[in-house]
Amino acid sequence: MTIIDEMAERPAPDGSQDTGRPLLEVRDLHVEFHTRDGVAKAVNGVNYSVSAGETLAVLGESGSGKSVTAQAIMGILDMPPGRIPKGEILFRGQDMLKMSNEERRKIRGSKIAMIFQDALSSLNPVLSVGYQLGEMFRVHQGMSKKDAKAKAIELMDRVKIPAAKERVGDYPHQFSGGMRQRIMIAMALALEPDLIIADEPTTALDVTVQAQVMDLLAELQREYNMGLILITHDLGVVADVADKIAVMYAGRIVETAPVHELYKRPAHPYTKGLLDSIPRLDQKGQELYAIKGLPPNLLRIPTGCAFNPRCPQAQDVCRTDIPTLHPVTERDGTELAGRGSACHFWKETIHG
Repeated sequence: MTIIDEMAERPAPDGSQDTGRPLLEVRDLHVEFHTRDGVAKAVNGVNYSVSAGETLAVLGESGSGKSVTAQAIMGILDMPPGRIPKGEILFRGQDMLKMSNEERRKIRGSKIAMIFQDALSSLNPVLSVGYQLGEMFRVHQGMSKKDAKAKAIELMDRVKIPAAKERVGDYPHQFSGGMRQRIMIAMALALEPDLIIADEPTTALDVTVQAQVMDLLAELQREYNMGLILITHDLGVVADVADKIAVMYAGRIVETAPVHELYKRPAHPYTKGLLDSIPRLDQKGQELYAIKGLPPNLLRIPTGCAFNPRCPQAQDVCRTDIPTLHPVTERDGTELAGRGSACHFWKETIHG
């Protein structure tokens, strides 16, 4: 049974019957920033969806549009200079871009929550972590200070912070980087949202702590049956937790695939380059592969395929025509479920 089939049989959290549609659908989303130097086109027609209990990993280098898309979903873009000229963001079938600010606030935190990448700057340094966690319950549920503190301790226990009862009055700087990230996860979980967006949740953490944080997120997701959008540039982080992957470059999605299919057979030269740049134990002593060049300036995105200046397979058509996201097939024409590639020569990439 697929995720969609399971959703069709499962009652929606509000008590109504779920129709089986995804929790979140992003359709043809465009985001641009008006600057003194021109218009930076940060997101250029992004489409993706995530269902209950499903993890979507959004991958790409810095500046690819991953975080800007998440900020548009959360409604926290600075506008101006930001602007959303086109697109839809459907949460349970309702377009959030057409909602009032008050309606968006009711969804933010209680239905969709976000874990930011820099926990230390996201937490208020002059307020205890217990006060900041309890604020969610005081504001959204009208709890007393005593009850909110008890819930804060409960959440800290839930994300496995040792001696939560004794540490609830501590301040952010008194916690390690990994513990601060657990506090951010606890804040996101406070109101039991349907969907969590985790923006680089393991940035600046050592490998062991990264694994602990990802395991914790996966465990909590299974427990609450949440949808999870995991934004990262690190392919190693998502290998064991994601269900499907969307690879972004210059504001566009250039490849989509179930996670293990993408690792086995990438269908876009950019994805292949990212995979080839991962250190491997069987290549000890060899020079690490690196994609040549730099991501494009969003004020001056190259014509045709934006990746063409860095692509080893680029031909004349790549410099003139923007490739659409083609369905990916086997050699015999059998379509591969969930797979797409925005490359004119995806067949050469996946089939060699």
